[in-house]
Amino acid sequence: MKSLTVKLFLVIVSLAFVSAFSGCNNQLLKGDEPVVLIETDMGSITVKLYNETPKHRDNFIKLAEEGFYDGVTFHRVIENFMIQGGDPSTRENSEIDSDDAGYTIDAEFVPTKFHKKGALAAARMGDAQNPEKKSSGSQFYIVQGKVFNQDELKQQAERKNQMIRNSTVNKLVMEKADKQMDDGINPDFTKIYTEMQDTIALVISNLKPYEFTQEQIDIYTTVGGTPHLDGDYTVFGEVIEGFEVIDKIATVKTGAGDRPIEDVKMKIKVLKK
Repeated sequence: MKSLTVKLFLVIVSLAFVSAFSGCNNQLLKGDEPVVLIETDMGSITVKLYNETPKHRDNFIKLAEEGFYDGVTFHRVIENFMIQGGDPSTRENSEIDSDDAGYTIDAEFVPTKFHKKGALAAARMGDAQNPEKKSSGSQFYIVQGKVFNQDELKQQAERKNQMIRNSTVNKLVMEKADKQMDDGINPDFTKIYTEMQDTIALVISNLKPYEFTQEQIDIYTTVGGTPHLDGDYTVFGEVIEGFEVIDKIATVKTGAGDRPIEDVKMKIKVLKK
């Protein structure tokens, strides 16, 4: 009789565990947004994909279902910043030369989706080669970031404003230089800049200054993130479980190019479309 009681107790405990686990999964799968599971050597990360960024959402699901990410590593890791993966050439014994899926995705900037801790965003080529800020077809990163105070956020906003001003000036000067080249004139950039001083000053004065929203300020001063990336890289999802795994991966030892000395492999499954 005692043996039967013990067995019954074990069955009840097992059922309770399964029920609790199922309930947790059901909670994660609630809502209309797709959910994916990123399995790694250091634990699993559950991510929801935003419906507001449909091109990135659908592309990520497609690649995951095709097994594109299976065996790919987090090849660039910077503590207090982010963990990056999605390069098919990082698979063990890979014969692929490309570091991407071979195409880009149009940027989908949504002001309410920003680089808080756990944000899933698309990597991309720099502005010089990619002025439209199009996203990589497969490479992505997950933000670890850090917590900022109010003064630091003001400095971040001013840096962004300075970058916007510089970009605006460069665009105006290059447009004038391109026109001169079309007319068979070898452009003198210093002269162009000097002659356009009044125009540049007028355009700069009419630029709308970049400011962080109250929501961004609240998040960046508590949860943390990487605010300087906002508006420049498409954020298309966020972590809903597994933040501790981000932190574990972010602290691995790295070598040249911020690549982990020991591979951190991944496999991505679609839990809900």
